Amino acid sequence: MTILWDNEPGAADRYHFALGNVHLLSAAALVHRALDDDPHADLVVIGPLVNIDEASLLVESVRADRPEVGFVLLRHRLDVTTMGQALRSGFREVVASDDATALSDAVRRSRDLTAKIAGHHGGAAAPQGRIITVFSAKGGVGKTTLSTNLATHLAMSGLRTVLVDLDLSFGDVGISMQLLPTSSVHDAVAMSGHLDGEGLAQLVTHHAASGLDVIAAPTDPSLADRIGAQVVTELLRVSAANYDYVIVDTPPSFTEHVLAACDVSSLLVLIATLDIPAVKNLKLALETLDALGSPRDSRVVVLNRADVKVGLRSEDVVQALGVPIAVSIPASTSVPASVNRGVPLVLESPRDPVSIALRELGDTHIRARFGGPVDEPQRRSLFSRRSR
Repeated sequence: MTILWDNEPGAADRYHFALGNVHLLSAAALVHRALDDDPHADLVVIGPLVNIDEASLLVESVRADRPEVGFVLLRHRLDVTTMGQALRSGFREVVASDDATALSDAVRRSRDLTAKIAGHHGGAAAPQGRIITVFSAKGGVGKTTLSTNLATHLAMSGLRTVLVDLDLSFGDVGISMQLLPTSSVHDAVAMSGHLDGEGLAQLVTHHAASGLDVIAAPTDPSLADRIGAQVVTELLRVSAANYDYVIVDTPPSFTEHVLAACDVSSLLVLIATLDIPAVKNLKLALETLDALGSPRDSRVVVLNRADVKVGLRSEDVVQALGVPIAVSIPASTSVPASVNRGVPLVLESPRDPVSIALRELGDTHIRARFGGPVDEPQRRSLFSRRSR
């Protein structure tokens, strides 16, 4: 059942397109009573003229006992202050009251999340996703392109996938996919210590063409210093509890945030290119991971632009690194063209040789690695946490 708390005449008819039939109520106390009377009520939509403080008190009082109930706030005008307060209070979505399509989408996402939460509370162990961190110690090797395309492929394969942009100062995932995020990793700071599936849903931006969810980097580089490593760890673990795969894009250095991601990852995808600085930096990265106790069998090395003629061969890279290359991705002018258009290559040109290599990485070295055949999505058991 959907409850609509709204004092405006004709509210039920105004939002019928998105909400269908609703139980229209005019006060917080009546909403409380309706929720008490109906244990199957799963959604409360709060109208644009309801006082935000009263609405927030209602959400906070209900969340502890009924975490499966979703709350969506309507506002005539969206502003940062209201959205921040709503996020902290536990609203799943804040939507413009005149945008029926956005409201319909918010309702769908809320009900999807309610179903997940209800399943988690059903007594069986919750399925746990895999965290895959993409890293290179040198910039310009194609980390973001690989991350966005890999995540897009997994999402298009029917797997619940979220891409986290952990390049907190200069992340480009959002712009690479033509997204306009209204929240970022920084918004997880306010929920530190109590981040859950509802809070996580407020952080993601949905890429409609692929079904991929994205948690963007902050647009202000100065906010990176305000995000502690423990926030990153909590964000990734909660993401893994709500998705099949969590793909993490990283900056080209071992920041505290990258180390936190490596520590909870199921697999590290390490990128090399055919140039001496990139190979040297990757060799140092492998030695650093060894020193940190990272298991060698939890890494795969990808050689990007593997067919360029620069006097260095893939055999030379293998010899220098002392590890095999899992996938070789060819060079192609279609890659920067797709980046400039903001459309992942695996979505735009699935038969391109680069797309084929990226799908091989996703299917053979990720999906099959974790026990799932490549022809259907898998949602299996908890990943093994590695010891440090």
